Amino acid sequence: MPRWLTLALLLWSGPCWAGQMYGKGKGSYFITAKDNETEITGIRAFVGPVGLIKSIQVRFGSSWSEKHGITGGKAHELLLQPGEHITSVYGRYRTFLQHMTLITSHGRSASFGLEIGEGFFAAPKVMGQVLKDVYGQYRLYGITSIGFTWGYPREGFSSVPPNDDPF
Repeated sequence: MPRWLTLALLLWSGPCWAGQMYGKGKGSYFITAKDNETEITGIRAFVGPVGLIKSIQVRFGSSWSEKHGITGGKAHELLLQPGEHITSVYGRYRTFLQHMTLITSHGRSASFGLEIGEGFFAAPKVMGQVLKDVYGQYRLYGITSIGFTWGYPREGFSSVPPNDDPF
């Protein structure tokens, strides 16, 4: 088999992310992507009795994605208002994801899990981008790593004021 074909098969078979993942990793991969046409309108995290985030679900438009992770845990959710987007995520992990705080473009936040372990902060590198997708890994007791895809919202949300100067 030619080398270019082997490379192409590797890139297009299974999960392949170039983005930053936070956590120790290991286990099965997941990605919540629905399509590039529908905005995230909510996130639901399922938290176990000892504070581990066991699974996550993302709402695109009016429908929820499948649950990614393991069964169990109490559901906690953040439902976004029209025109509101998730602009950054703060979290903590040990062997498993312990905590997440989602911050929105309207200045609201929602926290899930226990605030213990090593911390991380995720935000887009380009101003005006928002959360478009969540991916990661999970195994026996919960999510072992998590990552975030950022992009521009469909309705043209931008935190950069327009330049009225025609020159």
